[in-house]
Amino acid sequence: MENVFDTLQARGFIQQVTHPEDIKTRLQQGSVTFYIGYDPTASSFHIGNLVPIMAMVHMQRAGHRPIAILGAGTTMVGDPSGKTEMRQMMTRETIEENALALRGQLERYMSFEGGNRAMLLNNGDWLFDLRYIDFLRDVGRYFSVNRMLTFEAYKQRLETGLSFLEFNYQLLQAYDFLVLRQRYDCILQMGGDDQWGNMVAGADLIRRVEQTDAYAITFPLISNASGQKMGKTADGAIWLDAERTTPYEFYQYWINVDDRDVKRFLRLYTLLSLEDLTQFDAMEGAELREAKHVLAFEATALTHGKTAARAAEQAAQAMFGGDGEAADMPETLVTQNRFDTGVLAVDLFVETGLAASKGAARRLIQQGGASLNGTRLDTIDATVTNTDVRDGAVILRAGKKRYHRVVVD
Repeated sequence: MENVFDTLQARGFIQQVTHPEDIKTRLQQGSVTFYIGYDPTASSFHIGNLVPIMAMVHMQRAGHRPIAILGAGTTMVGDPSGKTEMRQMMTRETIEENALALRGQLERYMSFEGGNRAMLLNNGDWLFDLRYIDFLRDVGRYFSVNRMLTFEAYKQRLETGLSFLEFNYQLLQAYDFLVLRQRYDCILQMGGDDQWGNMVAGADLIRRVEQTDAYAITFPLISNASGQKMGKTADGAIWLDAERTTPYEFYQYWINVDDRDVKRFLRLYTLLSLEDLTQFDAMEGAELREAKHVLAFEATALTHGKTAARAAEQAAQAMFGGDGEAADMPETLVTQNRFDTGVLAVDLFVETGLAASKGAARRLIQQGGASLNGTRLDTIDATVTNTDVRDGAVILRAGKKRYHRVVVD
């Protein structure tokens, strides 16, 4: 069986591990059932969620059985990890609707058929009917408040205020792990590094209740080279839902990542083998454009399919004169409040130098030679608003080869 622990480590997935040599041996000896939990706080994942999803993919391909938990129960409590204030309370109906949408997205990445088929569970099935006093006596007695307060998630929130509701979150997540151990022989929990305290608490609960070992592996919380949280842009999150972030916009996100991130992201966000990825190791400067195209195509194909990835690639090449990259395009900075009421397209063509005058801009539009974000402008009174902003900018084209990127500040 493939040594998936070494594979994940070589790709940059592994941050912290409990008993690393033991779990490495278990993963090599035979199929292991593991789980990752996702609280359905939105109706779509964004690419910040892709690291744990990709880890599940690698684990399943190596012969291990994934369990994806959609945490309807824990979402009603709210995870304090990484938050400076209490999360907004959500209704049970909204949570269930979100969970249904997320299920469809997970099915794009993992196989729910076959011998090591993935399982999709909802922790509301065992959390909603808990008897509180019994739960405190059976589970709560194993938790030390003093120890809980040493974990980073709680230490940070104590400075701004931690509700008793949120304080229960660690107990519930730990109980999830115990239930999965008892019902499905799940011995490993994986997740983001902000979940380390919760995951260690779950492994410790299993050891105390079941007198057996359980393990935890965390992934780094990915930021880009400029320190921005992965998946976030000036215009918001990059979603996996094609209606919220189109395949073209998704493709362009990867095309325009910082050069310093390309090799790392190829290992994290594609299924190319480590051997195949060595061809990019020596690339620098302009050569990295080839690597960016590979990253953009592979990441888009995984999420939206190869047909959508090819269409996005072709659209980018048509818009940007062949290489699909917006990084080298001339730019003009404008304030966002100008777009609140709308800016005449002819004014933007003049400001960016794509037209010498408003009259020239109008003639350009009338002759069919002007476009906005790849769509031809048909009327001289067309306006550009916030709805036209993509990844923090709009792209203007005059003629076949003159482009300009208007960046919204």
